[in-house]
Amino acid sequence: MDSRSKSLLDLRPEILQSYFNNQMSADERFQNQTLRPIIKLQNLLLIEVFKNYIGKHKGVFHDLSLEKKMEYIERAIQKDIKFRNSLKGMVIGQFTIEEYQEYIKNSSALNKRMMNMVIERLKDQIQLLENEMLFQG
Repeated sequence: MDSRSKSLLDLRPEILQSYFNNQMSADERFQNQTLRPIIKLQNLLLIEVFKNYIGKHKGVFHDLSLEKKMEYIERAIQKDIKFRNSLKGMVIGQFTIEEYQEYIKNSSALNKRMMNMVIERLKDQIQLLENEMLFQG
């Protein structure tokens, strides 16, 4: 293992909930071994990036009901291709070479898993996006 790979792996938080078994698909294993720890590591950056996205879109997010805010998060990541690619880059940039080689074997399905995980993480922390408005107002 090269020093870059070792450094990247050392930075990642351990994910204790990740359950591994022999029936797991390769995609599930990649999700739990690679994507989940990286997304957890990048959590604060992902929140900051989404706050910036909200600001660049005239802050309409803050005027929405909770249900509409959840939809806004989904729509922003699913429909705004530039934004989605930026988020993917923040995750893929943390891959080791070996992980990248595994990722490219089934990147389409793994991208879907990755973006669904980011969407759920942002939704679960929506209060952090809302609290920002309280400090500004």
